[in-house]
Amino acid sequence: MYGYPYGFYRFDWTYLLLVIGMLLSLAASAKLKGTFSVYRKVRSASGLTGAEAAQRILRSAGIFDVQVVPIQGSLTDHYDPRTKKVCLSEDIYGKTSLAAVGVAAHECGHAIQHATNYAPLNFRSAIVPAANLGSTLSWPLFLLGLVMSLRPLVMAGILLFSLAVLFQLVTLPVEINASSRALKMLGSTGILGPDETSGAKKVLTAAALTYVAALASSILQLLRLIILAGGGRKRD
Repeated sequence: MYGYPYGFYRFDWTYLLLVIGMLLSLAASAKLKGTFSVYRKVRSASGLTGAEAAQRILRSAGIFDVQVVPIQGSLTDHYDPRTKKVCLSEDIYGKTSLAAVGVAAHECGHAIQHATNYAPLNFRSAIVPAANLGSTLSWPLFLLGLVMSLRPLVMAGILLFSLAVLFQLVTLPVEINASSRALKMLGSTGILGPDETSGAKKVLTAAALTYVAALASSILQLLRLIILAGGGRKRD
């Protein structure tokens, strides 16, 4: 039967996988905060705020049905395809820093993806419900399967968590593409000069690392589930 493959009395080494994932996420988050802290103090030569830069980029891309709105929080910026809004946080919307302009441009990159029917973005949007379901139910089903020695529940838990991993996998190229579009638009619209663009690129690269860390962490968690399931099966 399944039971607990590593027992209550022996160290479960698979916890190391969780620790590694957590450390990767913390390192990426620290890198982003540090880089953002540096470039939020550097004013762009154009003097445009994040909101103004976003509006110029959208107009240059021929997009006139997307609103640029302020939201609360720090680094809570996002593009909402349902309402067609580029939502910029307090550190971005009214600020003129390289960090603010870069982040605003990145969110416009998502708006441009949406307007051009960028396939990876559409796919990511389509699997959001499945990914949310997987994140919510995967561990309860997996643990219940282990405790009750029901392999179908164990496998269902792994499958559901795989959907969450798939979402992270698709998210990475979507975010990288949005940053690539952002940097091109910042240069072509004259919002930032060549030297300034390198600063914005550093901020966006640091942001991308958080998605890399999230994917790595999810893969490590999936690997842990597979290892635990295999260990439980050996006890049948």
